[in-house]
Amino acid sequence: MNAADTVKHFFLSAGSGWVLWLLAALSVASVSVVVERWLFYRTRDGDLVALSRTLDRRLAAHEHAEAIEELGHSPSVAASIAATGLRLAHLGPAAVEKAMHSASALERTRLEKRLAYLGTLGNNAPFVGLFGTVIGVIQAFEALGRGSEGRGVVASAATQVASQAVMTAIAEALVATAVGILVALPAVAAYNYFQRRVAELLAGSEVLSNLVLAYLSETS
Repeated sequence: MNAADTVKHFFLSAGSGWVLWLLAALSVASVSVVVERWLFYRTRDGDLVALSRTLDRRLAAHEHAEAIEELGHSPSVAASIAATGLRLAHLGPAAVEKAMHSASALERTRLEKRLAYLGTLGNNAPFVGLFGTVIGVIQAFEALGRGSEGRGVVASAATQVASQAVMTAIAEALVATAVGILVALPAVAAYNYFQRRVAELLAGSEVLSNLVLAYLSETS
């Protein structure tokens, strides 16, 4: 038995049902990631208008310690980055800017956590479904080949029955591709949405960062 026959017999014995179970498991994991990330981003958002007014008032009065304390009460990304910079206010604007860049990079890593899974699933789930379809087609043609064996009227009847079975098997095999696409579409949509949320949260942090640098540049 050559390698091709070995692989064929393996696929025939394994079937394509496990592909659907795999896609189902990947889909459940995808939903878990989506829910976890959505809740996480909600906790890292904040009222930038209120934060900027509070920070502006504290910095105008040179109350850096009080500003850091009030920013610490907010779980938002912008407040965390601005507070990191203010802790180095005594070192000058250049040090503050570098500190905020560092904090921004750290926040990006936290915000983008697990998003790679959604992107990978969105790109590859259709191929996993296609793999299941190919296995189903192999099984269908194997059944057709067995049904065509024989002679005369019996062979003709067997071939007709086998052909009907092949059509049914191929239709069932295509379900794997459909499921793969069904799993991929929400994952891609969620990935694009979360990438936009990450960009919005990091862009919002510039509101407070620029305010901090503006006041520190004036006093330096």
